[in-house]
Amino acid sequence: MNVLVSLGVAILALSSPGAVTVKHDLTYASEDRGHFDVYAPPRPSPRTPVAVFLYGGSWQSGDKALYRFVGRSLASRGIITVIPDYRVYPEVRYPAFLRDNARAVAFAKQHAAEWGGDPGRLFLIGHSAGAYNAAMLALDRRWLGEVGLDPRRDLAGFVGLAGPYDFLPCGMRR
Repeated sequence: MNVLVSLGVAILALSSPGAVTVKHDLTYASEDRGHFDVYAPPRPSPRTPVAVFLYGGSWQSGDKALYRFVGRSLASRGIITVIPDYRVYPEVRYPAFLRDNARAVAFAKQHAAEWGGDPGRLFLIGHSAGAYNAAMLALDRRWLGEVGLDPRRDLAGFVGLAGPYDFLPCGMRR
């Protein structure tokens, strides 16, 4: 799996994005928060990469609408971007949010071609708690395995932004 650094750079380069096509509130699961938005370039090609962006919020908050700037920025640069909502605490506990994210990724993979994207160029991007979620999906095969995917086969890369990746107790030294 290759790390696509340019996706991370594209998020930071938030200059005025060009026109994009947006589909709001598509459904990937029956739960209240089982919806996502898709941001696409005006004329995607069959080789257009697809990125699933998982937002943070300490696994307690967040909303896909807060990250429209990410969807628009990446789509204006030629990347179809999927931003799902997922259930958070206290409605659910770990690992339910990972399972929700895995279902969203599977849905994105299954429908990428319908949106004009290449399902073989599927990337995960996460910020903060979402970076942890994306890392777990990319590196621990059980989560995507539950939805019939294998990260080594089905993901082209992973970008984690400011994620909590090490949970040693505070004050402990290695």
